[in-house]
Amino acid sequence: MIQAIGLTSNPRKELPPAVDDVSFEAHAGRVTALLGAPGAGKTTALRLMLELQQGRGITYFRGRPLHRIAHPSREVGVLLGEVPGHPARTVRGHLRMLCAAAGVPARRADEVLEVVGLVSLRDERLDTLSRGMDRRLGLACVLLADPHTLVLDDPAEGLSARECRWLYGMLRAHATQGGTVLLTTADPKAAARTADRVVTLEQGRLVADLDAADFSRTRLRPRVAVRTPHASRLAALLTKEARTAQRSIEVVRESGNCLSVYGSTCADVGETAFRHGILVHQLADEIGDMGPGVERDPSIELRSDQVRQTPNGKLVAAHGGHGHAGITPSAPDDGVTPAGDRPAAPEAPPTPDGDPVTAAGQEASAEAPQAPTGEPRPADALPDDRPPSQAAGSRAATSALDVLPDLPPPISVRPAPSPLRPLRYELRRAAGVGTGFLTGAAVLVVSALTAVLLARIGHTPQPRLLVAWPQELPLPPAALGAGLLGAIAFGDEFRHPALAADRGTVPRRLGLLAAKLLVASATALVLAFLTVGCNAEVLYLVYGRELAEVPTDWLSLSASWIGLVVGCAWAGVLAAGLFRSTTAGLAAVVAVPIVVVPLVQKALEGPSVRTAAGFPLRLREVLLSQWPFGGERYLAAVARVIAQPVGGALTLSLAALLCAYLLTTLRSRVR
Repeated sequence: MIQAIGLTSNPRKELPPAVDDVSFEAHAGRVTALLGAPGAGKTTALRLMLELQQGRGITYFRGRPLHRIAHPSREVGVLLGEVPGHPARTVRGHLRMLCAAAGVPARRADEVLEVVGLVSLRDERLDTLSRGMDRRLGLACVLLADPHTLVLDDPAEGLSARECRWLYGMLRAHATQGGTVLLTTADPKAAARTADRVVTLEQGRLVADLDAADFSRTRLRPRVAVRTPHASRLAALLTKEARTAQRSIEVVRESGNCLSVYGSTCADVGETAFRHGILVHQLADEIGDMGPGVERDPSIELRSDQVRQTPNGKLVAAHGGHGHAGITPSAPDDGVTPAGDRPAAPEAPPTPDGDPVTAAGQEASAEAPQAPTGEPRPADALPDDRPPSQAAGSRAATSALDVLPDLPPPISVRPAPSPLRPLRYELRRAAGVGTGFLTGAAVLVVSALTAVLLARIGHTPQPRLLVAWPQELPLPPAALGAGLLGAIAFGDEFRHPALAADRGTVPRRLGLLAAKLLVASATALVLAFLTVGCNAEVLYLVYGRELAEVPTDWLSLSASWIGLVVGCAWAGVLAAGLFRSTTAGLAAVVAVPIVVVPLVQKALEGPSVRTAAGFPLRLREVLLSQWPFGGERYLAAVARVIAQPVGGALTLSLAALLCAYLLTTLRSRVR
């Protein structure tokens, strides 16, 4: 179960907090709806519960706050807004990447794809999915790690009635198996039909926390929906008769020829229209919101082809029609909940002739059975004049399409994380899209062209020609490319919080940081070697062997080159994770030669009593014994690299970024 206690967001400048002291519970085995108009604070409340936003209060998931859960993704499945992921990633690749992040087997992706009906679209890119398929993929992401609790922010937004039934059916099935489901919605009728408990927010404050039956009785407002070409005349007659009978009703003129009559019944409105000869195209009891002006749900209206005439001349609803918009368990649009979990629709008072007006499947007054002209009706509203066998076959096919598949089977995962889990996730994240490959190709092309131009102009040393590093640029193309790839390593996580390793807008787990640094190092090394090789080959083809020869001091130059490229990649990774921005990560890479190097040079050139001259020789003397395979040479080369201004500046920058990252990590854990 979920226990939210005192949720309060940080106050904005001169405005009250978006959520102010909200407390509620969502029990296991039940669906809880967080209801509120847009801007009421529903999303903010969820973000506070998931510790994605700063504020006060605490939320317990089965007795533990989220930061005390070792693997939150296996306890809480979250879907906030759109499906988190790169638009160029495939459906199956996206799920397999999340499997690596959650530490579950890769075959789990195929299982949930089959459950949500996306097997045929597994190779499609995320940006090609429709709204309904996007919601299905979102539910697959939520169910991937077999969580006990589901937290979804307005999951049915923009879906058709059929897709909503499927989605709510899956959520109901999860709750039936003992799970906890918390969802937000702005539709009171949807909350009453699909949830067991409704928590209502208004302007960030809790105003009601009721069972669905009590919510329908006290918070929803029954009304009669009327469509007639004589709307003004009928409204005036209804108001006049209510005033004469000293009854309190409210007649609201909607768009077109529609009326919403509050405080009356279908029987009274139908009799008034019949006595005065007013043609009525639609007459239906509805459960609206707490006031007029709410858009009606066409799937729950009483249509004119579903009425019949009684012997006394009145028109009543035929059995099996959609006569009521409440939460009756037998309503065709409410196929997501067992009948025992839904409250019965209240009975309307009897008419003067003694005929009671009840919900769908019972009698309700209406006007002449004439369909509205010029308006196409849905297929299920057309009269069924087919043979009984064909009609029964069609209904069977339709019901077969609405049958919900079983939920994915439960899985057991080792409690201790595998050391390769973050590495597997990072490899799939980096290789799942073409950004890295395109960046590498662009770096190779730019580097080769720059090397050719520098050789043509002249006055450029050969080591700089091989790496295509002009004197006018702070960094060569390969170093900038490695820094860019490092900076986008955290891109998916801080843009899509659900992708973060277990929790948080930026992953703070040191295992994932180590995996990102390792993958960034490997990428930078490959880019460095390919750049030098391509430049040497292009220079040989254009100008001959002279410019492609290996320098005599290749060892120290190679160490410097590798240290520069890998250091830029690490700087991009650490800065992007620290500042939560790809742009900040790339800016930190460029700032090293532009800002930090001059400061280091100025510090080294200042007056000093002692210098570090001869540091490599003294280091070799300290080591005494000879290293196998000439290892002391490599150590001396690394020492010379660090002693250079650029190497020293890059080392200082990396140390500062790493310390800042670790400090924020410890601070977030303490908080």
